[in-house]
Amino acid sequence: MSEATVAPTVDNSRRTWLITSCAMGGVGAAAVAVPFVSSFQPSEKAKAAGAAIEVDISGVQPGEKKVVEWRGKPVWIMRRTPEQLASLETDEPLLADPNSERNAFPTPEYAKNRHRSIKPEVLVAIGICTHLGCSPGDKFTPGAQPSLPADWPGGFLCACHGSTFDLAGRVFKNKPAPDNLEVPPHYYLSDNMLMIGEDKKA
Repeated sequence: MSEATVAPTVDNSRRTWLITSCAMGGVGAAAVAVPFVSSFQPSEKAKAAGAAIEVDISGVQPGEKKVVEWRGKPVWIMRRTPEQLASLETDEPLLADPNSERNAFPTPEYAKNRHRSIKPEVLVAIGICTHLGCSPGDKFTPGAQPSLPADWPGGFLCACHGSTFDLAGRVFKNKPAPDNLEVPPHYYLSDNMLMIGEDKKA
């Protein structure tokens, strides 16, 4: 008596479970790979901690100001005109700290000069008032204006409490702000490329 050949039966529910498990395993592997690849990019926390930034200033014309962000702060880059540079000397008797000697916001050695910059025509400063952290507004036009004296030479006005700064970011006398605007570490990669957040020696 011969035995009949019996075809193996397939458990459809088990087959579905195996396919689903394999698919989910593949998704899991991809999910693990994505954070691994992303870890090669600087995190937002690392950027906030002060990663240096490169800035192209070729488009900034005389008398204009560009604003970029570094460490979550606005950094002003202003290309001053010859007339604006000339005003910096006449401002000095009216300033609280014309030579940037105060140390609450230490000024880099390469910016301890009348124009507070590496290149005389280019100001690089953090646009945050040293009083209570407001951001001053541009008041480049000389002369009498609301909230400004009749002999205003041009500069910046913090409208919150009336602190004024000249076009080198130096605070005028008898104002709430105790210090000049901060100059961040920076250097030139080329004539029109700035590195903000590092000194050249770093």
